[in-house]
Amino acid sequence: MYKNIYRYDEMKRKEHMAVRENVGWYLWTHQLVEVQGADATECLDLLFTKPICSIKIGKERYTTMLNEKAEIIDDVVVFRLEENHYWVSTLFATDLIRWMEAHKENRAVEYSNITSQYHMYAVQGPKALNMVNSIVDTPVDDLKFFSFANNSIDEMPVMINRAGFTGEKCGYEIYVSAEKADEMEKILKAAGEKLGAEEVTEFQVMAWTLPTEAGFYYMRDLRHTNPLEVGLDKGIDWEKKFIGCEALNKIKEEGPSREMVGFTVEEADIYIQSRHYGGPGEAVYVNGEEVGRVYKLVYGYVKDTNIGYIMANKDALKVGDHIMIHGYEAVITEKNFL
Repeated sequence: MYKNIYRYDEMKRKEHMAVRENVGWYLWTHQLVEVQGADATECLDLLFTKPICSIKIGKERYTTMLNEKAEIIDDVVVFRLEENHYWVSTLFATDLIRWMEAHKENRAVEYSNITSQYHMYAVQGPKALNMVNSIVDTPVDDLKFFSFANNSIDEMPVMINRAGFTGEKCGYEIYVSAEKADEMEKILKAAGEKLGAEEVTEFQVMAWTLPTEAGFYYMRDLRHTNPLEVGLDKGIDWEKKFIGCEALNKIKEEGPSREMVGFTVEEADIYIQSRHYGGPGEAVYVNGEEVGRVYKLVYGYVKDTNIGYIMANKDALKVGDHIMIHGYEAVITEKNFL
């Protein structure tokens, strides 16, 4: 019989629930592209769907990058450090730089991959503020969500960012020089022990179980989709020109043909193929007709059940519907499982 690798893995459960109920910390370094120059803002506004020019210094914005067909080719967070100085957090720095190079034209903008210079540690959960404040030289109580500020820890320069990929309201990211990583880990371990924190070591917890519970995506979930299909259209500046805007406006006028929906399966030991493991994902049928594919399937430890996403034909599946997927009963839900 197939055994659910998540349900019975007590290490995954312990690390996951530490973030939900107390605090967890872990190394979670995305790739970083530094963008500077007199035309940096103009260039970034062309690449991304949401407005970059309106980001205030010390703030950041999550946004998508599209190709000419309006397909998502990256989702990033843009940090505005100074008027014409940005960081772009991505999983695909090399691809991003190639895309910028292809579309910069004669704009005065420079960009470089600075990933190797920094490590980023996530501190997430209800007691994350307590843990961060116990190590920083300047308390971060007033730091707003999606804001960042320079600080120090034992006189080590750091940048503290209030954000995270877990869905926790209280979450922070600590950017530190890569040369100081070992020292930072010792500090985090010591501070964590005092609060009963867990070091999260399982990639599946960092990248899949925690984010999926909150309705977040990994870039693999977004390939060959557009923002309207996956609910990432909020905040798009429909008046500005960005790559893919004409195609996306047409999709908006006609209405998307697909939509991402959530689902749960109560039966514990299931075997359903998911696209995030590779392949097209399990087909979903209604009355003998294929209406979608399983894009994501993980375990939701908070609700103690299997959770996931289906990319379905528009309006084919409604919240509350009971369907069969590969012989297992599933219930259609919203995408947030917290």
